Amino acid sequence: QVQFVESGGGLVQPGGSLRVSCYASGFTFSSVDMSWYRQAPGKERELVAGITRPSIGESTDYADSVKGRFTISRDNARNTVYLQMNNLKPEDTAVYYCNYGFLVPLGSWGQGTQVTVSS
Repeated sequence: QVQFVESGGGLVQPGGSLRVSCYASGFTFSSVDMSWYRQAPGKERELVAGITRPSIGESTDYADSVKGRFTISRDNARNTVYLQMNNLKPEDTAVYYCNYGFLVPLGSWGQGTQVTVSS
């Protein structure tokens, strides 16, 4: 079955960097688009970034709140999608999730990885 395992979260100071990873299984990873989402305490889950499949150029798109600071990428040989987060802000604190689909989640959710930005 489709599964996502997110990792790499942690505590980081404002202005710091972190890279989170998501290993996907249960489908042909290189044939699908992938996206990252996040959910802050008391808020709804929101889209962070998306990347299309290799056959259509691995194009990317980002939420306005993270443009210029976050970078999504993928390693199709490792069935893994990454989110590099730079210049982190306290408002980036959330649980981060991945899913397949470009900017629209198409599968069930994994456990996510907690990112906390605090001094």
